[in-house]
Amino acid sequence: MKVLLINGSPNERGCTNRALTEVAETLKKEGVESEILWLGKKPVAGCIACGHCKKEGLCVFDDLVNEVVRRLDTFDALIVGSPVYYAGPSGQVMAFLDRLFYTAGRRMAGKLGAAVVSCRRGGASAAFDRLNKYFMMNCMPVVSSQYWNQVHGNTPEEVEEDEEGLQTMRTLARETAWLLKNLEAGRAQGISRPAPEPRLRTNFIR
Repeated sequence: MKVLLINGSPNERGCTNRALTEVAETLKKEGVESEILWLGKKPVAGCIACGHCKKEGLCVFDDLVNEVVRRLDTFDALIVGSPVYYAGPSGQVMAFLDRLFYTAGRRMAGKLGAAVVSCRRGGASAAFDRLNKYFMMNCMPVVSSQYWNQVHGNTPEEVEEDEEGLQTMRTLARETAWLLKNLEAGRAQGISRPAPEPRLRTNFIR
């Protein structure tokens, strides 16, 4: 079992990383492997609706999106972390997720998903909601915690003082580990995911 933690902050060792580190350390105690992927400081291209991914299975921009797509089958869960900018996630992580899910959304089905946000003061619940929509549109069970998955602080040192926030991260990690173990036990008993129906699309303008 392995969890991919995505750090969508331009600051590699900032508040978002502190939250994800708390998750990773707790997962390790629960016997679950994890990896933190930092998106970096360089601009991340947005989706240009070219259709390349539908033909080739990879995005036309060969960057971290394709790296994750190529390794997707090695991950059982995806936890996405982002700082809060104007009550939303960072532009880098949104562009990354748009392309990742458009390229490989159907391969996400059955994997666990969770979002983590860090903010100085407000906007956390709006950013949290936006990130969760990726999981909920792709048949991914969303892992819950004891509160919305958020930490508060302007620096990693301030996040250390958010005791409830860090406890929420630990609870999220334990819930993730518990659900992964349940899924593994279910597969061992021959319980498989429901077969999907052929996809239907209804346009409101005809």
